[in-house]
Amino acid sequence: MKNEELKNRDLDVLWHPCTQMKDHEKLPLIPIKKAHGIYLEDFEGNRYIDAISSWWVNMFGHTNSYINEKIKEQLDRLEHVILAGFTHEQVIRLSERLVKLTPDGLDKCFYSDNGSSAVEVALKMSYHAHLNSGVKKSLFVSLKNSYHGETIGALSVGDVELYKETYEPLLINTVQTAVPKDMSKESAVRAAAEFELLCKERADEISAIIVEPLIQGAGYMHMYHPHFLLLLREICTQYNVHLIADEVMVGFGRAGELFACEKAGISPDFLVLSKGLTGGYLPLSVVLTSNEIYAKFYCDYNEHKAFLHSHSYTGNALACSAANATLDIFENDNIIEKNKQKAAFMSKELEKFSSLDNVAEVRQTGMVCVVELKGYEPEERIGLKVYEYGLKHGVLLRPLGHIVYFMPPYIITEEEITIMMDVAYEAIRLLA
Repeated sequence: MKNEELKNRDLDVLWHPCTQMKDHEKLPLIPIKKAHGIYLEDFEGNRYIDAISSWWVNMFGHTNSYINEKIKEQLDRLEHVILAGFTHEQVIRLSERLVKLTPDGLDKCFYSDNGSSAVEVALKMSYHAHLNSGVKKSLFVSLKNSYHGETIGALSVGDVELYKETYEPLLINTVQTAVPKDMSKESAVRAAAEFELLCKERADEISAIIVEPLIQGAGYMHMYHPHFLLLLREICTQYNVHLIADEVMVGFGRAGELFACEKAGISPDFLVLSKGLTGGYLPLSVVLTSNEIYAKFYCDYNEHKAFLHSHSYTGNALACSAANATLDIFENDNIIEKNKQKAAFMSKELEKFSSLDNVAEVRQTGMVCVVELKGYEPEERIGLKVYEYGLKHGVLLRPLGHIVYFMPPYIITEEEITIMMDVAYEAIRLLA
């Protein structure tokens, strides 16, 4: 009865994110008692494979013993201190490691609390860096079908129609340019050409272009070729436009390499990281940028030139300890190479979906696999049907409309991958 009790207490006082609360008149909430590895467990002993890493954050399983240990050690030393005028060892060590691990030319770290906030930091920093150089450039460019978060600035550079229509009077000035229509190199070239035309016409207005490298997460997991990033880098350099790489989702190995930009061999002007940064434990985000941009703010006291952004929990010591523990696991356990083997196994398991009549396409980038369904209208809510089937059979799937995707923790075994995909296969087959 504990499940029922908690469901009722929850609905009395909570408003859940990304949820039509009226759905819970029929669709029960799942109170989670505990979690370990890739499994979530409710109060009745039902277990669920976390096929989406609890909204893409969990890297090495729930209640990971090593990360737990490092957070507990930090808890007895320092839980938090203001990062203005003070510092601490965890944030210094984390910053040194990130500068070393990320693409060349990213030399300084600025911390925030979550992905949306970090996007705001990058947008403001780009605009202000141009301003400190004597140029006022207030236009931002993003890709069609993009998503960068749900604070006002982050919503502005996204291209989610529902959000745009609802909050349009509140949004900042942006324009969208083409995203490659598929994963071919030819599509990458065509989309880059459209952006270059925009730069030829309006580069004196454009502060930056922001992109989700290789995979547009909330944009139905749309994927494109790395060559597009290489071309964007060249165009941005030519026209003095900043390139912001939003790797909130794809960073830390999701796209195959530690950072998605590595697949194109480029360095952005700003790299935005969050989600997997702490292994899924605590809120933390960071924007990395170059010494060149940092120098534009470095001067004798001038309140107009100083970067104007702060959060109370910036560089939180507990979150940084979780992040350092996460990087330890990457370094010590050869995770990226192991992931490539698991991605290959996932690719084979993915093949069977192509035989289903209601599947339009299957696609994969690194540890992200996608099954796109066809022939359904939004009001049919097929994603909800797949979600419900998954829960009844022990797998947490949370489709994006007609897109069923897999983004499990990296510790998942081949046997568990098969179970996860078999449940999704049956759910989709029964829809036909």
